[in-house]
Amino acid sequence: MLSSKLRLFAIVCMVLGLIGLVFGFLSVPSTVEEASEILASHEEHHGSGEEASHEEANFVDEVRQEHGYSEHAMAQDKDLGHDAHEDGEHMEHVLHQMQTKPWSAAFVAAFFFMMIALGTLVFYAIQTAAQAGWSPVLFRVMEGITNYLLPGSVIVLLIVIFAGEHFYPWQNHELVAEDSILQEKSGYLNFPFWLIRGIIYVIGWNLYRHFARKNSLAMDDAEDLKPYKNLFKYSVYFLAFFIVTESTMAWDWFMSMTPHWYSTLFAWYIFASIIVSAVTVIAIVTVSLKAIGKLEFVNDSHLHDLAKFMFGFSVFWTYLWFGQFMLIWYANIPEEVTYFILRIQEYNPIFFGMIIINFVFPIVILMNSDFKRVSWFVVIAGVIILVGHYIDIFLLVMPSTVGPYWSFGITEFAALLFFLGLFILMVGMGLAKVSLRPKNNPFLVESEHFHY
Repeated sequence: MLSSKLRLFAIVCMVLGLIGLVFGFLSVPSTVEEASEILASHEEHHGSGEEASHEEANFVDEVRQEHGYSEHAMAQDKDLGHDAHEDGEHMEHVLHQMQTKPWSAAFVAAFFFMMIALGTLVFYAIQTAAQAGWSPVLFRVMEGITNYLLPGSVIVLLIVIFAGEHFYPWQNHELVAEDSILQEKSGYLNFPFWLIRGIIYVIGWNLYRHFARKNSLAMDDAEDLKPYKNLFKYSVYFLAFFIVTESTMAWDWFMSMTPHWYSTLFAWYIFASIIVSAVTVIAIVTVSLKAIGKLEFVNDSHLHDLAKFMFGFSVFWTYLWFGQFMLIWYANIPEEVTYFILRIQEYNPIFFGMIIINFVFPIVILMNSDFKRVSWFVVIAGVIILVGHYIDIFLLVMPSTVGPYWSFGITEFAALLFFLGLFILMVGMGLAKVSLRPKNNPFLVESEHFHY
């Protein structure tokens, strides 16, 4: 299923991406002096003089508060007469943020592609547990996409482990000693327990993928329904496991980047991004395979249903985004609203542009029922959705880790290239191993004759 040209393209992407990532890690400032020069250049674009200095000082306080600085420590700086703009401790913090940038770029791209594989696995489990009649002809496509989950999830776990001190303020023992809020959360936010949870997530997700694939393939030669019943049973267990682990993963890997901040909708918000991105990739891969004659048993009604899920989950994501934003902004609680202040001040164009990309475009393109059956319309909508949700993950990570010192440059593009190449390679290998037409699924005949 992976042509020689596509394989070569994937390998070239990985090589170029790896070179760019190495460049990104080597090009970060290594001293406070280098960081000061970059900061001075940055401030030229944000005004100068006493007013700019005052605005910078206020902004620094917001950023430091976001990253877990205690109010006592900030007040102590001011009592000593230190200007936040010139404070040596602040410059150490700036250096830390700039050095975090390549780690953040790698994490954003790594998680983005991993969440596509994970979301596809969840969608697959939902279809199996619900005994859906329309989707079995797409199961091999879904299984092929989930072939990326093992390397993708392991890489994400390794990034958060090795970049832990860059990403997570609660791993700084000196900071925790000064911060009563972090001390209260230390029973949950401590490295050993956090690491154990991460390992459990990766093992649990991949175990289900292994046994689901094993029983799905066994169904092709089975003379009874035992493999199907096993797949059904494992899917139900996995969905229960995923409900818990997706929530704690969202808290562990994203929310704890700003440990004073919290939102009760956050886990649902992450889930919405995961599932809409996954369904979108399923649709794009299906259209691509059908175009080269590999899925002749898939019809326009299957594509229509995938497009309906893309449309519906885009609306669901928007509902969660607005609910979280509106409630936090209206309540104006300092620990909560700081999260959005930083993003609106320093990421304004892409912060609000993301809403247009993730909501308005899918609505306009996929609102008409007939358009959902047109392959190139679905692909266009899919590409837009994927770009929008990459930006969504970018905005979850970058403001919390690099603050105002962000950009989309060589490092970010290289990270995308590397993980795109790895994703294409692993998915192509997953699709190439077996026939794309499943056999002996009790709902297969219904699925092949599905029309809407």
